[in-house]
Amino acid sequence: MIKKIASILFSTRLTAVLFIAFATAMAVGTFMDASAETSPTPYTRELIYNAWWFEAIMGLLMINFIGNINKYRLFRKEKWATLTFHLAFILIIFGAFITRYVSFEGVIHIREGDTENTILSSEAYITAFIDGNYKIGGVPQRRTISPKKVRFSEKLDNDFELNTDYNGQAVKIKLKQFISNAKEGVIPSENGKDFLKIVEASGGKRNEHWIGDGEVLNIHNILISLNNPTNGAINLFHDNGTYSISSPFEGQWMRMADREQGKLIIDSLQSLNLRSLYQVADLAFVIPEMVISGKYGVVKAPKEEPTNLNAIILEVSSNQESKNIEILGGIGNTRSPISVELAGLKVFLAYGSKEYQLPFSITLNDFIADKYPGTEKNYSAFKSKVTVNRSDSDFYDYEIFMNHILDEQGYRFFQSSFDGDEKGTILSVNHDFWGTWITYIGYTLLYLAMLAILFDKNTRFASLRKMLEKIKKKKGIIVTTLTLLFCFSSISQSTTNHKIKISKEKIDSIIIANSVSIEHAANFATLVVQDNGRMKPINTFASELLRKISRKNSYAGLDANQVFLSMTEFPSLWLEAPIMSLKWQNDSIREIIGVKDANHFSLMDLIDNNGSNKLGPYIEEASKTINKNQFQKDFMKAYENFYLLNEVLGGSLLKIFPLPDDENNRWVSYPELDNVNYSKKDSMLVRTILPYYLNTLI
Repeated sequence: MIKKIASILFSTRLTAVLFIAFATAMAVGTFMDASAETSPTPYTRELIYNAWWFEAIMGLLMINFIGNINKYRLFRKEKWATLTFHLAFILIIFGAFITRYVSFEGVIHIREGDTENTILSSEAYITAFIDGNYKIGGVPQRRTISPKKVRFSEKLDNDFELNTDYNGQAVKIKLKQFISNAKEGVIPSENGKDFLKIVEASGGKRNEHWIGDGEVLNIHNILISLNNPTNGAINLFHDNGTYSISSPFEGQWMRMADREQGKLIIDSLQSLNLRSLYQVADLAFVIPEMVISGKYGVVKAPKEEPTNLNAIILEVSSNQESKNIEILGGIGNTRSPISVELAGLKVFLAYGSKEYQLPFSITLNDFIADKYPGTEKNYSAFKSKVTVNRSDSDFYDYEIFMNHILDEQGYRFFQSSFDGDEKGTILSVNHDFWGTWITYIGYTLLYLAMLAILFDKNTRFASLRKMLEKIKKKKGIIVTTLTLLFCFSSISQSTTNHKIKISKEKIDSIIIANSVSIEHAANFATLVVQDNGRMKPINTFASELLRKISRKNSYAGLDANQVFLSMTEFPSLWLEAPIMSLKWQNDSIREIIGVKDANHFSLMDLIDNNGSNKLGPYIEEASKTINKNQFQKDFMKAYENFYLLNEVLGGSLLKIFPLPDDENNRWVSYPELDNVNYSKKDSMLVRTILPYYLNTLI
């Protein structure tokens, strides 16, 4: 029986099956992560990467490789290449198990001038402890429960149940609901309490606070009250739609709608202006809307408002008494526990990352972010200048940026992201000394083994190569003939199936009706334009531009020259033209910009009712990330198309006017003429020729 099991475990057929299963699982996981905001997602971690069957596949592969070493007597001199191949995979899998069960990953957030030595884990945990009446020596006892690792996702069943006790009294904690991208807010209700929203910015991000009627709120050590006059606090009042403010500090306000400004006088009751920026005692805040009546709790935030927080609703039961508790948290967050009292017990619960203490500390001296020219939130590079403090007398300076990693005492720090105000950095941390080195050694052996197997005459590959050479000589003519037939067939099908689909939308009909002839557009396209320092005819420039933003060579029957000239002549028409391409996989972008069933969208589809770019928050987040996932790459591509088309319609890419005597041979576009100096004669020509030409066309 043992021999039969061994023959199965060490068989070549099992090796092939395991490799296919492993590759298939990896491919499926990669496909599932392709359009996700994070990679890997909790969904793919739970279903594939951290699943028992995936680990079983790797474990069986390792056993198979070890058994084959003895089965095929690979310790012989002539088998050294195959032995190296097997040892490489054994080390790689062994290193992966060490990484899985021994190492940990996390993030560290540091503001400029601050020193930190605490890492937040990349996994989320539910932490619990219970207080009761049980005493030893007159002192109440606390029952601490080991943190439980959880991976919640909207796509998972999210089963979680914890059964414990306090001095023999059973306590059950069960997950009722998981809410991704959550925040604290007010759920409207007619019989609820009155709440007022206060918005302020600190730490490089927007923060919302809610204050209830009769409450006092502490925001960065400044007290704010609502209908509860308090000494030393900024007192807010509302009564039947009338709002007022009284402050113990001087300040000023500015109404955002019309830029009207005013002063806040100390201890004077004044009208409170909604949707106005107040600056009082080093606190800048806005009250964006009127009082809302409802219940304060956890709500799901809009998709365009990423909060970096999730929420769970837990049901706590003991002695046939149950209560629900709402908890905000998640990966990358540590928050104070929330308590619930029932059946004579007080249960404390928290949801978030686990904290790890570093054996050293890191000080952020400066964070530097470089932007692409002409952009405000599109970053080309960023780095952190830090000081690593081993002790009071042992420290050194270091710079962390892409491909420049900080290694210290087995911890590796990578530049990951940063705060919106560019005054704080977020570093991803990996602590996997043994797993990393064992895996690296395994990959090195694998590389050497693959080279050796290709050239060693004693391997299976060498014998297969000899057989293939014989077959190739006999079948050369047949293969060549079949290849030619296949090529001719493909060309024929490509020619037959190539059709241009002409849009019938109204905007297209207007564009077509006002377009110039192909011949005239071709003449216009012989002009030379300067594109990022390179000189090229407009024909080449227009073709590259149209393919880049629409992935087509024409639009509505117009060639690239006609399209570019029409954009120059009638830019307002092209704001509504659905010319920018969108891959069929981009469902998330479609949902955000509101074109669910379309493969192309217009410039105006990206603009919301407030005149802001709908992709703005996602572009900012993606540009701050070094290793972008497919979801972020797609957003960057959509933004690039948006930026290019916007520049074309603004006329700034039509650089056809050379600057006389310029050292760099710089050419400019018509909108840039106000910032350059020409001679009187040349100035009259360059400032009138393009408008005159376009008017003549009309």
